[in-house]
Amino acid sequence: MYRVHDGEPLFLLIRDSYANWGFPKGHLETDEAPDVAALREVREETGLDDVTMDGAIDTIDWFFRFRGRLVHKVCHFYLMRSDASETTPQRAEGITACRWAPFDEAAKLVSYANARDVLARAHAMVRGEDPLGDPAQAPRPRAGVSLRPRP
Repeated sequence: MYRVHDGEPLFLLIRDSYANWGFPKGHLETDEAPDVAALREVREETGLDDVTMDGAIDTIDWFFRFRGRLVHKVCHFYLMRSDASETTPQRAEGITACRWAPFDEAAKLVSYANARDVLARAHAMVRGEDPLGDPAQAPRPRAGVSLRPRP
């Protein structure tokens, strides 16, 4: 999730009940497509209603142990945009804060390496670059989005 403020993209991070910074995410409802679930979860967890989908960023999956059991997790990440700035963290779901941050600050705040990779890809997409390095394949920002060039 990003918004443009004074020509600069700001990325939305959430802090969970363990004080980890990352991105809104959740579970698919029955027969729900991943992109639909992503929009729903962002709206629920952040209180932002004005959210539009710009495109897919990545799908990551990993394994971890929880209470002695091996868990396989799959997350679909999408680049979304909002013109709104005011958020309302969903405290009932353990979201303790929402924060808009420029890329460099967001990259330092994000708690997990795989989330930093997603953030880097999102940043490349917002700047009109291919997240995997091929400028010819890059999605372009929507019309009317003005971003300052990097120094």
